[in-house]
Amino acid sequence: MAKVTVSKLAKLFPPPIKGGDVVRAITNIDFEVDGNVFVSIVGPSGCGKSTLLNILSGVDTPTSGSVTVTEAGKPAKLGYVFQDARLLPWRSVMDNMMYVRDDASDESVANAAKYLSMVGLDHTHEMFPGQLSGGMQQRVGIARAFSVEPDLLLMDEPFSHLDAMTARSLRDHLQELWSRTRKTVLFVTHDVMEAVQLSDRIIVLAPGGVIYDDISIDLPHPRKASDPKVATLQAEILGQFENMQIPAVE
Repeated sequence: MAKVTVSKLAKLFPPPIKGGDVVRAITNIDFEVDGNVFVSIVGPSGCGKSTLLNILSGVDTPTSGSVTVTEAGKPAKLGYVFQDARLLPWRSVMDNMMYVRDDASDESVANAAKYLSMVGLDHTHEMFPGQLSGGMQQRVGIARAFSVEPDLLLMDEPFSHLDAMTARSLRDHLQELWSRTRKTVLFVTHDVMEAVQLSDRIIVLAPGGVIYDDISIDLPHPRKASDPKVATLQAEILGQFENMQIPAVE
């Protein structure tokens, strides 16, 4: 499990047009995530959700402040699930799974096969991405990220490009996989229902990249979108969006 510490984090981007204002993606945020928890980051478009994940993964650097991601006091091992599966079309499913491995030992192959089985894709080892549906490809991407056994798994709107029924099925697969591995997960989504269904905690970002709320979810797993308790909590959080007041920037 990983420990994530974000302290006074800010990220500014240059003005999109000459003479314009800088774009404030994240504004002096602080939070900590520790343990076997599933944390979702939600908020309207442009509030810095994906920017935050990019900084945590090392793809981007902060303008100021700091982030640390550790496991037992050492740098943590990261996994990443993108908005699309990013499979290499000329490689088989198993070859795509092995692409992120340091070796091709029998043990590594067995590990990859285990995670494919956990997402219901035992039969796809020799198939190619073009032979799979979009939802199946994304399941391969999720299995691949879990198979490297990361301390922290970053997930950036992994179901946003899928139809509603496929996304619903993948949320069920993800809950089952997470319950068996208990990895520390940071999950970015714009879908409040999705966040309530999956998460132990929801961090709500407002435009300008400020933390608007930090909500603990105390409902047993697995959860169904049709559960009245899930729907009630979703409605309460959506109500906060409607009344969202953006704190002044000092």
